[in-house]
Amino acid sequence: MKKTVVRTDNAPAPVGPYSQAVVFGDMVFTAGQIALVPGTKTLAGDDVRTQTRQVLENLKAVLDAAGSGLDKVLKTTVFLKDMNDFAAMNEVYGEYLGNAAPARSAVQVARLPLDALVEVECVAHK
Repeated sequence: MKKTVVRTDNAPAPVGPYSQAVVFGDMVFTAGQIALVPGTKTLAGDDVRTQTRQVLENLKAVLDAAGSGLDKVLKTTVFLKDMNDFAAMNEVYGEYLGNAAPARSAVQVARLPLDALVEVECVAHK
């Protein structure tokens, strides 16, 4: 098996030496996505609901480019700037992943890139 790098213009371009996702066999490993609007350096909104929605749209675009989808996500890790935002994030997260709820971890972190409020990474089946 070989590693295949995934790249799509429908999600924010990497801002460092990493890939949006990597496919290995039938597994997809995404980089963490923040709420950057594709093609810009601007975060979508200043509240966690709006940012979570953009994060999940970005993940959806990366997964689609990898030949996968949100319905094939096995595991997510959610990074929150403030754990007090968990309920609001969870509400939007449930809209996207509630029907095929993957395993998940959620942690509060000291700081996220561009002072984003939420970041999500995932592992999916192709």
